[in-house]
Amino acid sequence: MARPHVVIIGSGFGGLFAARDFEKADVDVTIVSKTTAHLFQPLLYQVATGILSSGEIAPATRDILRKQDNARVLLSEVTHINLDTRTVIGVKLEKQTVLKYDYLIVAAGAGQSYFGNDHFATFAPGMKTIDDALELRARIFGALEMAELSNDASEIESLMTFVVVGAGPTGVELAGQIVELCHKTLVESFRSIDTRTCRVLLLDAAPVVLPPFGERLSAAAKKELERIGVEVKLSAMVTNVDATGIDVKHADGTTERINATCKVWAAGVQANPLGRTLAEQSGAEIDRAGRVSVLPDLTLPGHPEVFVVGDMMSLDRLPGVAQVAIQGGRYAARKIIGEVTGHPVTEPFAYKDKGSMAVISRFGAIAKINDKVQLTGFPAWAAWLFVHLIYVVGFKNRITTLLHWVITFLGSGRSERVTTEQQLVGRLAVKQLGEDFQPTISGTLDPSKIKH
Repeated sequence: MARPHVVIIGSGFGGLFAARDFEKADVDVTIVSKTTAHLFQPLLYQVATGILSSGEIAPATRDILRKQDNARVLLSEVTHINLDTRTVIGVKLEKQTVLKYDYLIVAAGAGQSYFGNDHFATFAPGMKTIDDALELRARIFGALEMAELSNDASEIESLMTFVVVGAGPTGVELAGQIVELCHKTLVESFRSIDTRTCRVLLLDAAPVVLPPFGERLSAAAKKELERIGVEVKLSAMVTNVDATGIDVKHADGTTERINATCKVWAAGVQANPLGRTLAEQSGAEIDRAGRVSVLPDLTLPGHPEVFVVGDMMSLDRLPGVAQVAIQGGRYAARKIIGEVTGHPVTEPFAYKDKGSMAVISRFGAIAKINDKVQLTGFPAWAAWLFVHLIYVVGFKNRITTLLHWVITFLGSGRSERVTTEQQLVGRLAVKQLGEDFQPTISGTLDPSKIKH
């Protein structure tokens, strides 16, 4: 008799931790993902600003699971799920993958949301993938290189102005690191420009920085950002983004034009489109961000064999953070193992909040463990360092990450500063070719799939 087949969609925190918990279970596990790596998304901004390499925060999923005999990894982007036939269909290049499942864990994550203004993405990339981080690295360093070549004062000012939209953890950490990069790391690297004159602006339509952290920590974060040189503009709604800058509308109704060549979008998320597919077939509700309302045991209505975890699920207003995905994935694995072994898990999913952290500057951070334990400054930074190092996958990656942090935070060096024109223009080039163009295994393009 064949063992139960568990299909996991996505190799992020929820998918990977679920897969690893099946190591000793009497099941076969297939992880199917559109990337070959497990991405440690909270550290993407450090790839973008030259602190870490992409390999350190995105080790190969195959390598992580190489010793788990009951698990296999497939590279394919899932395009359809049929709940009635228990079938998952994915496509990569010209190859179609069809998988039958007994149990399904959907942990496909979320992408960037531009709140209906998707054309903003052309000029302000998000921060959700390795491609995003490498493109942003090319944009940051490329802007400074072009400023070094320019003799036009207004052009130089635009090139040396960096705008980050979104004052959540990603936006705050990215803005802080761009300031560190310009005001410390690169001070002696250029001759025609003074990088200490770079402007870094952090914008958000909300009235506070890092709202989930509470009034005290939000105020502390804003104060530290301003101390290191970030211009924080709150209650500022972005109304347009183009090649040369960004338009903002303030709470009092006034408008402002900010000329800036390099912009990054770190505001809002949109769940994977598979969420809508699941909702339509199961009758589950779906929220504005595309997240599926799940039952207390993380399953879909009428489909106890299908679990939705992480950024794709909506339950009790849980935040879209790594711990929710990790605990959700592990709970789903425990539920499935319980059914397979005849020892069903009856208690509903209960999230244990382990706190939230955000780095603002060198040795400066905020951390909220609970309502009573709230840290700022160096203690919070040390706690952030320890926690993030634990969750970096692989001993080698932990060591190299720690060494890079020592070089960056104790000195001022950043070894990961290589950029290419391909990183800078690749995303837009693909979009210009046509979003449904189909490359082949040989690396050529199928002309019939290119929009003209």
